[in-house]
Amino acid sequence: MVNYMELPAGEDVPYTLNVVIEIPRGSVNKYEYDKELNLFRLDRTLFSPVHYPGDYGFVPRTHAEDGDPLDAIVIMDQPTFSGCLMSVRPLGVLIMRDDMGLDHKLLCVPVSDPRMRDVHGLQHLSTHQLKEIDYFFNIYKELEGKKSDTYGWEDRVVAYQVIEQCLQRYIDLKAGYIDRKSELTDLGRETLGMETYQPRIRRNETHGFED
Repeated sequence: MVNYMELPAGEDVPYTLNVVIEIPRGSVNKYEYDKELNLFRLDRTLFSPVHYPGDYGFVPRTHAEDGDPLDAIVIMDQPTFSGCLMSVRPLGVLIMRDDMGLDHKLLCVPVSDPRMRDVHGLQHLSTHQLKEIDYFFNIYKELEGKKSDTYGWEDRVVAYQVIEQCLQRYIDLKAGYIDRKSELTDLGRETLGMETYQPRIRRNETHGFED
């Protein structure tokens, strides 16, 4: 049985990534990948009268601050399906916080979509489209009695940094240096020489990224 968490993160990370789709665009059902059973299950139906504004999923071999893989939303003309593996290009990242802490959302487009060939950054999308996506993540949990706050968009340079941090966090998790909550284990303190965990970036201070 395929373990989607262990699929390659992409061919040219962080510039192109693999995303495993959990929820198709337009769905009111929140499907999630079950890490124990290696299948997609219905977590819940959204309580609010809204639907996902794009295909939604995660980047394999990443570990985000909330203890799950890094989330990604992919702009699509037509929805795909749960379990679809897609090569995407990150445009930017939505800064968000919910009851589990920081919960970044990458915004991406498919590499293979010719209609998106000239879309390489947030500046190539309409302001209204960005507002719609921001608004969705701000209010979609309200009727559940849960809080989610969004703090606006950051460009692809920041998205690249978030990706690199989540990749390193996954490596450290698999090595036993941190736990699921990204807290240092005894092994991590001894090996990394840290008291408070900070994922190392494998690039220089400017990360070698250009906007």
